[in-house]
Amino acid sequence: MTAVKDNRDLRRFELEEEGLTAFANYARNGLHVVIPYVEAPPALRGHGTAARLMEGIVARARAEGFRITPTCSYAFAWFKRHKNAQDVLA
Repeated sequence: MTAVKDNRDLRRFELEEEGLTAFANYARNGLHVVIPYVEAPPALRGHGTAARLMEGIVARARAEGFRITPTCSYAFAWFKRHKNAQDVLA
């Protein structure tokens, strides 16, 4: 599995699979990251790509010490389903 990259120029986390990029836009203020939007290309939808993206973002949050506020409905629902990831919520 490809690691989630932080594209700081575009202010988004990215996960490339099958030559396509899923991403989560973010706004960062110090160690606080707000995720207002998560997008997976249509060809990747229904294959778990967005979930793997979220898992990678959580791994980065733990490694880098930032906290997340998910305002995107997908990200919010993902955290609700993954109780083991709530330690990184702001």
